Amino acid sequence: MSTTNWAPEACILPTVEQPLRVAEFDALFAAHLKSVTRVDPTTLDLTLAAEAEAITADLTARETECCSFFHFELTPMDDDRVRLRISVPPAHSAVLDALSARADHG
Repeated sequence: MSTTNWAPEACILPTVEQPLRVAEFDALFAAHLKSVTRVDPTTLDLTLAAEAEAITADLTARETECCSFFHFELTPMDDDRVRLRISVPPAHSAVLDALSARADHG
């Protein structure tokens, strides 16, 4: 699985729409990402600027609709930041690896 096409077969988002969704994550990372922390093989924490909370909530809600194996938890922090915790089952850790790599290079 490459960092450019990290959607697994379990994802039901139409193939033609997948690059657009990846671009949405890339834009979120480029504009709002503060830090990336790999908690464990199945959990990733992203710290984002607080102004991205609504965008992030919308994007992760749509992502959950097509890739139900993702679990997203968006938590406001006390200093104009939000934490997005992303977790996946062990069978999908490669998807999290690719998403983490995109965030690290965003």
